[in-house]
Amino acid sequence: MSRVEPVTRWGKRQWARSRTRAERMLRVLHDDLWTWRADPLPPSVWLRWVPHGVVLLAAFGVLLGDAAQLGDNGGIEPGFAFLIAIVQAGAMALALWRPVAAWWLSMAGMLVGAFAVRAEMVPGGYEFTWPWTAAGLIGHLFVMLLLALRVRTRVSLEALALTALTTYLVQGVMGASNYLPTGQLAAILFTVVVVLGIALRGRREARNQLAEQTTLTAEERARRTLLEERGRIARELHDVVAHHMSVISIQAQVAPLLVENPSDELKENLAGIRQNALEALTELRRVLGVLRSEHPDLPVAPAAGDGATPHAPQPTLDRLDALVENTRAAGLSVTTDTGGTRRPLPPGVELSAYRIVQEALSNVLRHAPGASARVHLVHLPTGLRVEVTNTRPQRAPAPSQGAGHGLLGMRERVAMLDGTLTAHPMPDGGYQVAAFLPADGPGLSTAPSPDPSTEDDTR
Repeated sequence: MSRVEPVTRWGKRQWARSRTRAERMLRVLHDDLWTWRADPLPPSVWLRWVPHGVVLLAAFGVLLGDAAQLGDNGGIEPGFAFLIAIVQAGAMALALWRPVAAWWLSMAGMLVGAFAVRAEMVPGGYEFTWPWTAAGLIGHLFVMLLLALRVRTRVSLEALALTALTTYLVQGVMGASNYLPTGQLAAILFTVVVVLGIALRGRREARNQLAEQTTLTAEERARRTLLEERGRIARELHDVVAHHMSVISIQAQVAPLLVENPSDELKENLAGIRQNALEALTELRRVLGVLRSEHPDLPVAPAAGDGATPHAPQPTLDRLDALVENTRAAGLSVTTDTGGTRRPLPPGVELSAYRIVQEALSNVLRHAPGASARVHLVHLPTGLRVEVTNTRPQRAPAPSQGAGHGLLGMRERVAMLDGTLTAHPMPDGGYQVAAFLPADGPGLSTAPSPDPSTEDDTR
């Protein structure tokens, strides 16, 4: 094979890539620019006031037109005509906020104007548009439309029926001597605008319901995604952690059988390892039950075979002695003492205190080999103070694979109860973790605030 062939193949590949890139760019330009899709401007705040301006402008026109009609053609005294026109125009403006009251006001203006014009009619005189004037008809159309847009359908139909009935009684039953009838036209126009308003209102309500349904669907999708993610985490924890803990438990149980004449100390240590593994499996099953539960805030019954009853309580201070004995079996010298008068504490306080002591003793085992620890609990009237102090380590600790989240977890537990936490080295080379957990809610902590500069997050 000549040296030219590899160069030729490389050039063909480069040309093919350039061609693909160019085609992609042309496709993007085509999708972006060769389109008739609608991209309207975002709605402005002032657009919401456009209907108000239109109605008020129309009300001003009705005021001028109705006053002129009633005064010039209806024969009413100009001041009284202007007052009737103000009533009908004011009903239009009032319908923007109080549509039912505006309807009553508009009907009252129509009736007063109709009776006033009827009193001025003479046979053979000017045929006035009656009982609805042209301007009054326009004003009532606006009122009926705004009424149908704002109230329930039943109320709109009731107002339409009463308007038609009143028009029939005035024009058809009472009548007048010389006029151009407007009752039939008014009834038709009022029906049209009421049907239009009901349709627009129904469309608006349908859109609101669709938006609410879309929101509920999005929330349901988010909840389902959360449940799926928690289920995936639960499966991974079960497949990885539970498997290894089960193997540790089995190996600790079998190990004495593999050694000829095992010592009592070896049997005791292996039994402790197995017991710790079983307790860890029990805790893990409880956590997995919470992760798999659709309502994690509710108590979860442990899995069958755990040896616990449904809704088993979380660890409390009553199990602190067992925790200390377990830690001593691991080789750590631990002393405990208690101060104050013990009183009932909320479950969250007892659980947090237990977990803080558990994590602090684990840190001593991990980071202070050869040291001794002291657990001191002080029961105060306002809460519980927890102190875990260890002496200087006797040798350098082994490299730890932990992520350094021990103190972070303690701090989160304390913050959840609105307590305080301090964690800092001691002058003699030891280390102290001190927490105050209020028993009766926020604002009762008297412990000093934690000093971030003295905290060591490597534990």
